[in-house]
Amino acid sequence: MPEPLRKLGFLTIGLFDEADPRRGHESTLGVIELGEQLGFDSAWVRHRHLQYGISSPVAVLAAASQRTSRIELGTAVIPLGWENPLRLAEDLATVDILSGGRLNPGLSVGPPMHYERVKDALYPDTADVEDFSYERMRRFLDFVRGKPATDFSGTEGFEVFSDRVQPHSPGLGRRLWYGGGSLRSARWAGEHGMNFLTSSVVKAEESEDFAEIQLSHIREFRAHHPDGERARVSQGLVVIPTDSATADQREKYRAYAERRTPRTRTPQGPARMMFAPDLVGTSDELAERLHAHAAFREVDEVAFALPFTFEHEDYVQILTDMATRLGPALGWRPGS
Repeated sequence: MPEPLRKLGFLTIGLFDEADPRRGHESTLGVIELGEQLGFDSAWVRHRHLQYGISSPVAVLAAASQRTSRIELGTAVIPLGWENPLRLAEDLATVDILSGGRLNPGLSVGPPMHYERVKDALYPDTADVEDFSYERMRRFLDFVRGKPATDFSGTEGFEVFSDRVQPHSPGLGRRLWYGGGSLRSARWAGEHGMNFLTSSVVKAEESEDFAEIQLSHIREFRAHHPDGERARVSQGLVVIPTDSATADQREKYRAYAERRTPRTRTPQGPARMMFAPDLVGTSDELAERLHAHAAFREVDEVAFALPFTFEHEDYVQILTDMATRLGPALGWRPGS
């Protein structure tokens, strides 16, 4: 039997209608507020550019920080290729200060999605020389953790300058997460003292069994992290409890999972990405399946992903069942 679940979180994409974007963003904030009321430990938002999902998670979480007081707030994940590391460090430190130290930024590296189509808009003068490697992440880590960003500081006239990013939030550097799906990313995150987000997508390198692959990533990360077995890992599968769902909701949820099942059977695309099956069922059924999952048995915190395309009332039902039925079935106790 695995250890009891210590931290229960959830992840939302925050979809909206182009004709009424405020409604979708307010729904996301309402879901985060509900999460706090239900005792969840964390709420995470996805990041989508040039789509109808959250394009500015930092702004959304700044708003959420003022509507909540306890729940931790995370991003899963910010693709750093779209960002200036110094400016992002400033924004995240500011939100962390406003939230009282509750921010958990998750990030990843690599070229922006569809880079050939967006590079002229994103980096019109530097597209061919931008560095999207781990070096970009290393710079970001240094800025957040308080290393100098310039060799100048002091007073100039009436203005005072700092040589490091301001505001500086001392605890934020320990709450940075890397969203990884490969052995290399797991190893790099561990070597650089980050926490590790592992999701429902991994790269098939040494196996085609999703749970085995994910387990290998978790162990690779911890083998290279200064904290060893105590290094933080959060698992992010799509999990949909149906305990209090209506018959129509149960049918919708099962149809959603069935449409996505074919991609879970074999590695997808040139990168050989493996997708985890969506888990749908009663909390007792889900707890049994999770306890049998090799990677779940290695973690004590999760951020279960909400499906992309459901309605607000569906998310209310799913989150309520997660907090009141599934969480306790996994040994979790709600925060106060």
